[in-house]
This record gives sequence, structure tokens and C-alpha cells, in this order.
Amino acid sequence: MKEKEKIIKDEAKELYEEKKEKKIKLDENTKKEFLNAVLKVNPNADLKLISEAYDFAYEAHKGQKRKSGEPYFTHLLGTAYILLELKPGSSTIAAGLLHDVIEDTKVKPEKIKEKFGEEILDLVEGVTKLTRIKRKEMKEAENLRKVILAMAKDIRVIMIKIADRLHNMRTLKYLSEEKQKKIAKQTLEIFVPIAYKLGMYRIKSELEDLCLRYLEPETYNYLKEKIRESREEREKNVEEAIKIIQKKLEEKNIKAKVYGRAKHFYSIINKMKKKNLKFEEIHDLLAVRIITEEVEDCYRILGIIHETFTPIPGRMDDYIANPKPNMYQSLHTEVIWKGKPLEIQIRTWDMHYTAEYGVASHWRYKGTEKDKKFDKRIEWLKQILEWRMNEKNAQKFLESFKIDLFKNEIVVFTPKGDPIILPEGSTPIDFAYEIHTDIGNHTIRAKVNDQIVPLDKELEPGDIVEIITQKNAKPSRSWLQIVKTAKARSKIRQTLGLHLDHDSQKYQHKEEETRIEDLLKKIDYEGKRTLRYSKCCNPEYGDEIAGYIMKDGRIAVHKKNCINYQAYSDDKNKVKLKWKKEEDIIYSLKIETIDRIGMLAEILNIISYYAADVRNVRTKAGKESFFVYIDLQIKEEEKIEKVKEEIKKIKDVIRVELKKKQKK
Repeated sequence: MKEKEKIIKDEAKELYEEKKEKKIKLDENTKKEFLNAVLKVNPNADLKLISEAYDFAYEAHKGQKRKSGEPYFTHLLGTAYILLELKPGSSTIAAGLLHDVIEDTKVKPEKIKEKFGEEILDLVEGVTKLTRIKRKEMKEAENLRKVILAMAKDIRVIMIKIADRLHNMRTLKYLSEEKQKKIAKQTLEIFVPIAYKLGMYRIKSELEDLCLRYLEPETYNYLKEKIRESREEREKNVEEAIKIIQKKLEEKNIKAKVYGRAKHFYSIINKMKKKNLKFEEIHDLLAVRIITEEVEDCYRILGIIHETFTPIPGRMDDYIANPKPNMYQSLHTEVIWKGKPLEIQIRTWDMHYTAEYGVASHWRYKGTEKDKKFDKRIEWLKQILEWRMNEKNAQKFLESFKIDLFKNEIVVFTPKGDPIILPEGSTPIDFAYEIHTDIGNHTIRAKVNDQIVPLDKELEPGDIVEIITQKNAKPSRSWLQIVKTAKARSKIRQTLGLHLDHDSQKYQHKEEETRIEDLLKKIDYEGKRTLRYSKCCNPEYGDEIAGYIMKDGRIAVHKKNCINYQAYSDDKNKVKLKWKKEEDIIYSLKIETIDRIGMLAEILNIISYYAADVRNVRTKAGKESFFVYIDLQIKEEEKIEKVKEEIKKIKDVIRVELKKKQKK
């Protein structure tokens, strides 16, 4: 109960108070205080491991300073304290302390592995790779693609990176205005949406407010002043409502905590912009939150609230029966209090932890450190990795990712009442594959709410779905046009023996058209005639080429030594052609590997580290191995051999073949 009380007190302190940077002093008591804090959130923590990580990081970064003049270790400790809010395991805490050791000191990865083991090394290297990607001068879309692919390998890397980003945002005032805005913009576009998707409301909200502070300082200061002016009256009104509610609950013998919750700056300004309102027209700057023990008490409390105050019709939402996709659960209602709307949220303590910390709330300590169901909560990340690994166009990936991140999702149920989260527009086939691949593969019909329905029926929120299977049934190729989830599409292809770039003639034809269009754009020709690609010799960039004017007026592009071109006798129709000069060198990599999750992410991280630009990625499953084909563009020719050698060092890589495709 002490921890619960602390959460209430911490949140109550947030009433319109600007968060202050917590100064960390390094003295003889600092380590002891930190280890005590670890034990409070994780009684089963491996203090020996964490203590050794603390000492190792402290020594490795000795003498390094931040822009504020403080020792660099204060940033690592600040990051670790933020991680503690997420109740992580010991390995994650240790990796949080060590997350900059490889990047910013002379410590080698081998040393980390020797002292702390492979698990912690993987986490530290995961964060290091993200940092290196971030520091490269790359286009936003390409940057985001590689960040997401890298992060999808292990959820704990995301937790550490988000904690690292939050602490950097808290200390952003020491940087130049230009850097402040650049970092804040990146945070708002990339890290805030990820925190939201993971359900980490507290961190998401603080990041948003800090971004607003640096991106729109005038707006931030305006809100701060306005809130300060009206704070006393508003708090007084809400405190009166709290006392009334608390008394009513005590009369009914319901155990609950009732307190005021302040609306964050960013959400206030968003509401003002969206509804074109003035600050004085925003009446829900303060809300009431009620936290109780049991689910049934939530509904009892809701009844008491509606008996005590006048409820506003249409403003009650039951997110307990119908949770949000990021696992959020609460009852929301609005009532009239002193002539104005008052929002009230009702939830249990378990719901509260989930609402505040999202997927991280499932790092709970029930005899072991980690909830084994945790990985299920981050299936969306694995889906992004699987779905987009073949996306060639970086901008399309960015657009698709943003759509995926914010698109609406629905919750449907199994006949036993287990909730299943799916994208809007999903069908019973998507549902079947979400349950299990074998169920999806052997589906013959489906029932929705006890009624037989077509397999292409779009499911609605709250539907109860039952799948009927048959042993000898198998997927239909037409299902690829029906399903919405990447998981279903991938499993259907896999079962039917289709590859992403060969699953239909239409798809293959489109790919070929795009390749040809790109090649024709690279030909140096200033005339008005249209160029036509000749498939008899399939010219590629760098080949000696020539053109011939055909009867339809178009110029057929051939290799100069093509037999068909040599057979043309009319020299008047022959046209000199050459390739436009390219600044960079294009290479083609063929990588044979053992198929495993995270392999593509590791390969792409090596390529990005050497400032190479991925132009095309294809994958193909072989009988006994897996092939990755990558076209990449690189300015410094000597780096390509390093890329090849580093990829060969990756675990489970069998061989790497390198071919130069074009040169300046």
C-alpha cells in the first residue's frame, strides 16, 4: 500500500507544477541510495550484478562531463532512475547504467560480455546501434526505418532508449536553441508515438510537455501563466468534489483513493487548437481519479457518482469491458459540478499501473523477475519487422509506419472471453491466425456472435468469434486479398510456398516495371522521343548502351553488343546513349543465413553504421537456409569490404557475396 500511496502523492504534486530537473550528487551515499531504490521496486533484484554495473560505468566514464558541467555518469544514473519507474529486471537496470559505455568510452564489447554476459551485451549494443544511427546525417524516413527494425529485436532496448531520451529532454536547456528544437522535433515524431503505443502514458505526457516547451516556448509560457492565475480557484472546486465523493464511498464501505489529476500542457493546447477554443473555455484542466481494489467496485462507484452528480449524456466510456489497444482500462464519465463539466476516471490498482506504464507494467515480481506473457504485449513490433523488411521505398515505410501507429484497432473476443486486438477491417481469417498458425491454416468457416459468416466479413468491436477447422483444409491464395494483418499474410504465403516478390504475377510485374522505370531515368538523352527498355539483353547501369528508333517512334535501349541491336542495318535510326554519372557506388550483397528474428535488423545496422544507403532489400527462403539480397549505395569504396567483413561476423551468417553494380 505504501507504493500505491506514493503514486497518489506524486501525481497530486503534478497539479500544474513544472517538472524540475532532479540534481544528482555523486558522493559516498549515492550508490547506496540507488541500490535501496532498486530494492523498493524489485525485491528480487540481483544487487551484485547491478552494483558491478554501477562501478564499471562510473569508472569507464570517469572524467567525462556533460554540457551542464556535471559528470557524465549523472546521465546514466538519471536514466537508470527513470527505468526504475518501469519496474524492469536486473539485466535491464544494469544495461541502463552501461548503455553508453561502448559508444563513449574505450571499453570493447568483448569486455562487457566477459564481465556481464551475452544478454546485457545484446542490450547495450542494441542501444549503441540506435545511437549511431541517430547521429548519422540520414533522411528521416530511412532513419526511422532502421531505428524501428533495430528496436524490434528486444523490447528492453526500447525501454532503455526511451528512458535515455527522457533524461536528455529533462536536461535539454544546456544545449543551443537549434539543437533543442531538432531534438524536441525528433522526440515528438518518433519517441512520443512509440511511448503511446506501448501505453507508457506518464513518460509520453512528460515528453510531450517538454517538446512543447522547446518547440513552442511562447505557447508553453502562456499556458503556464494562465494555469498559475486560475490554479487556486480550480483546485478548491475539485477538492470540494473529492471530499463529497470520498464521504459517499466511505458510507458504502468501499475502499478507494480519490484525488485530483492535472491535465498536461500538451493536451490542453491540442484541445484548444482542435476545437478552436480560448484557454478560458477549457473546463477540464482538473479531473478526478478514483482507484479501488476490485473491478466490481469500479461499477459500484460509477453508480454512486451518477446518483450524487448529474451525468452528462453520451459522455460515459467503458474501457474496462472494452480495453484500448494499448491495454488501457478505466471507466470514464463526465458530470456537472458547479455548472461546469467534471471528468471522473475510475479504475483498479492493476489498471492504474497499466495505464501509467503500459507494457512495462507487466514486469511484475511474482517469485520471478519477468512476466512470461510480456512478449505477447509487443507483438506489434515484431509485425512491423516482418511486414516491412522488404519495403524498398523509405518514405513509403515512414508513411505506413505512421498509419500503423495511429490507426484504429478493435478488440474482439474468443468464445472463452479472451480479448484479441486486431486492426480495423480485420476478418475471421486474421483472428484465426492471431490465435495460432495451425488454426488459421485449417480454417473452413467462422461464427461471429453465434452466426455463420463469410470469411471476408469485417469484424466489429466486441464481436465473439469462433473458428471452425478441418484437418485437410488449407489456405486459399485469395485470402491474401482479404486479410489485414501482416502475421496472417506472412503465414498464408509461407504455407502456400509463396515469396513476397513472387506471390502473384501482378506483384512481380509491378516490381519489374518500377525497376525498368528507374533505369530509364538514369539514361542521358535530351531528345523528345520516349525510351523503351529492351528485355532481349536486359541492359543494366554501367553497361555500354545504344538506342534504335523503332516504327512506333520510341527508342529501344539495348546493350551495345546485343545481337538484335547489331542486326539493325539502318544507321540513321541508331541513337547514341549513355548513362548519367552517379556520385556514389552501388553494390549488391547476397547474404546466406540461418533464418531467425533480428537477423535483418543486425545487417541493416552494420550498413547504416558505415554511412551506406540501402536502395533495395529482398529476402528468399531456401530449402535449408535463408537469403537476403541488398543493394546499397556508398560514397567511400574502401568501406564496402568492412561492411562485408562485419556482416560475416554476425551469428548464423553462412556466407556473403559482394558485387559492384555501378561506379562513378
